Amino acid sequence: MLLDQAHIAFRQLVEWGILILEFFGTTVLIVTGIVSMVRWLKRKSDVRTILSQGLLLALAFKMGGEVLRTVIITEPKELVSIFAIILLRGIVAAMIYWEITKEAKIEAMYHGTPLPKKHHRKDEEEQKETVEQL
Repeated sequence: MLLDQAHIAFRQLVEWGILILEFFGTTVLIVTGIVSMVRWLKRKSDVRTILSQGLLLALAFKMGGEVLRTVIITEPKELVSIFAIILLRGIVAAMIYWEITKEAKIEAMYHGTPLPKKHHRKDEEEQKETVEQL
């Protein structure tokens, strides 16, 4: 009896979590769409980058909801469909990420702004050694 109640409570918690994550994803998508439309009407040059970043964030929330959904599945058929959704959303996320990096390179090329430098621990160690030698 207690185990059944715990199972029902857990399922409710997971369903609420899915609902909240998907709500956040949808909200981010709508807000990003509105902001991008306003920036497009103002002829701003960074509309594609902002829209792509918003899509990527919204997709991350939606994928979080799908991953959470895998906790409460009961049939193998559901698992296959959820796996396919996660796979497709992962592919779309990778394409959007590729688009963002491509846009950053184009922006850097046309506007002369340097690309963000990747931060590595090795660079920090080399800097410390240089300072110590001085």
